[in-house]
Amino acid sequence: MGVPLNDRRTDDQPDAEAALSRGTEQYPVTDLDKGLVGWESQDDPQNPRNYPAARKWFLLALVSLITLISPFASSVFASAAVFAGEEFGITSPILETFSVTGYLFGYIAGPLLFSPLSELFGRTIVLNIATTSFVLFQVGCALAPSIRALIGFRLLTGIGGSACLATGGGVVSDLFVAEERGLAMSIYSAGPLFGPVLGPICGGFIAEGAGWRWVFWILVIAGGTLTSLVVIFNRETNPTVLIRRKTARLQKSLDRPDLRSCYDVQNNKQQLSLSRRLSMPLQLLFRSPIVSMIAIYIAIVYGCLYLLFTTMTDVFQNTYHWSIDISGLSNIGIGVGFIIGQLVFGMLSDRTIVRHKQRNNGEYEPEMRLSLSPYFAICLPVSFFWYGWSVEAKTHWIVPIIGLFPFGFGIVGIFGTLQTYVIDSYPRYAASGTAAITVTRSLFGALLPLAGSPMYAALGYGWGNSLLGFITLALIPLPLVFGRVGKVLRRRFSADI
Repeated sequence: MGVPLNDRRTDDQPDAEAALSRGTEQYPVTDLDKGLVGWESQDDPQNPRNYPAARKWFLLALVSLITLISPFASSVFASAAVFAGEEFGITSPILETFSVTGYLFGYIAGPLLFSPLSELFGRTIVLNIATTSFVLFQVGCALAPSIRALIGFRLLTGIGGSACLATGGGVVSDLFVAEERGLAMSIYSAGPLFGPVLGPICGGFIAEGAGWRWVFWILVIAGGTLTSLVVIFNRETNPTVLIRRKTARLQKSLDRPDLRSCYDVQNNKQQLSLSRRLSMPLQLLFRSPIVSMIAIYIAIVYGCLYLLFTTMTDVFQNTYHWSIDISGLSNIGIGVGFIIGQLVFGMLSDRTIVRHKQRNNGEYEPEMRLSLSPYFAICLPVSFFWYGWSVEAKTHWIVPIIGLFPFGFGIVGIFGTLQTYVIDSYPRYAASGTAAITVTRSLFGALLPLAGSPMYAALGYGWGNSLLGFITLALIPLPLVFGRVGKVLRRRFSADI
């Protein structure tokens, strides 16, 4: 993956990320005379980047399916929580909200562990173990004897379900070069965005027809089926792990214990590398201005998304007198926005990269990825003003639903451009970079909805959503700032990571 044969940086040996950014990526090859094991050639078919296109997209599809069911599980209980509250005699709206958002606290803890482990030991073993636990803890949710037990099991399922989010960015980086990552990320990111939209729609009908516990039994069935497919058909894509396995085989077959993987650091730095890699998500989050600023931007947007998810049911029940089972259909506006946004982003992203690269004499810079972001970002404040004041004025119910369409459309472009930008900037630590973003956005997604009901009670739907609109309006220039200073920040701070 354009990685130098050791981790030392010298004047004549550019950093791997810098080489990738200039479009001069070269894969390290085997040199037995020097005791180094790498790929057999630049076209080695064992290199995931050289897999046939059908195999690449199949592996991505497997991970994307799990990445759909996990975020789906995060919100599917939103419409059913009221039934659980009635059964357990819960009168606190905050405790009831925690039964929904408690899942996201698992998203905060899980990626900090799973991402660096996937970079050290491989994507498949981490994903298989974590998603299996995700399914098993759903059984605990279905059988929960109290609201506190339910919240606890929701937390544990969130930890297990976070593995797909923690490793997915790494899989995209493993399989695809920069010019292909826009479409790949569009497909992969559909789950984290579209899953939470499907959740409330399905959850309301399930809870109304079969009871709230069946929400989790269906997750057991669906999650168990998809996990089985992943365990059977998924294959390792982490090049570091693949070359390490190849090194072990050659050490044994050639009786050469001195051989080492070209991706590994020198022997006297292995322990330091282990500790650094285990903390890599936090290092990227707190030591890279690029990652920290993007993580905060995405977190605010994601928090607004979950604030909408946790309040829209009440809005349409109280304002438009919808029943619980159909109130989840209020998410259709956002859902259609996601679909259209995915199509537009998937068509434009990689084409934009190719065009900018041609203008830059064939050299690729990750900042080229950001040119589309402001056009998507402007959709968010438009949506908040439209949705908020149409509900405040009690217009026909179709008006606020249409008003949520720009939000769904815009958030796709923001997530797609900014997350892919982080992967392009730190390809060796793509999983950790994605984890840093996931942890931050999940924290906001879990906490910001708690302010939704008090905010609307104090300001009303018009000014309450307008406040969110002004916040997202103020964030629009950030991608432009990244485009101007991102290159300097990457080069200045890459040595610290």
